Amino acid sequence: MLRDEQKAEDAMHDVFVRLLASQRELQPTGLSSLLYRMATQVCLNRLRSERRHPEDPGDELLLRIAREDEPEGHVGAVDLLARLFGREPASTRVIAVMHLHDGMTLEEVAEAAGLSVSGVRKRLRKLRAGLLQLAAEENTL
Repeated sequence: MLRDEQKAEDAMHDVFVRLLASQRELQPTGLSSLLYRMATQVCLNRLRSERRHPEDPGDELLLRIAREDEPEGHVGAVDLLARLFGREPASTRVIAVMHLHDGMTLEEVAEAAGLSVSGVRKRLRKLRAGLLQLAAEENTL
């Protein structure tokens, strides 16, 4: 349903968290049907959320930098990230690493950072905008 392995894994984790939270109310029959319904609902909720809050155009660039493995690309990525994060509070760097590198969901990052999901989303949007601005500046040099 989600057409992305990482998103599907996140959804699977959400389903099992919900399952564990409601384990006292579970009946021993029909568990496979329950899991199927829960998974479908989680996926549909994620799809609705993505429609309401589409990913920003800078996501691909941020993800590519966060996962950079080539030595020559690593140097350029480090320089770009140093300039980008030099403008931001340290907590924004932690949020970006948790979400973009560690693959945590926005909800997990918000809980870990002590912020709301919208607060995390706002910081990531600001970070993306800064990255796009830096990339544009590099292209004009």
